[in-house]
Amino acid sequence: MSYRPNVVNVTKAGSNENDGLYEFIVKMADGTACRVFYHRFPKWRLSNVSRLQKTPCPVCRKDFICQCMDKFSADIHRQMEEGQWLDNLVGK
Repeated sequence: MSYRPNVVNVTKAGSNENDGLYEFIVKMADGTACRVFYHRFPKWRLSNVSRLQKTPCPVCRKDFICQCMDKFSADIHRQMEEGQWLDNLVGK
């Protein structure tokens, strides 16, 4: 069975409004939390995803640093756009 991330909550963790850089904490349905970095200009672009080490990785089950969530960055970005998380947290 392959892992499928499901974004259920997003909070804004930090930003640099002048440069269009944003940091969000994304919570998944399975309890996984990730730190997601975005560039806003010229359009929203996900630049990095890193898992917060509160729970083991749902993909490889390691409890230390891994790069597994990078594989799902496109899916996470799609859910962030479809759920309008970016516009709701930052505004247009």
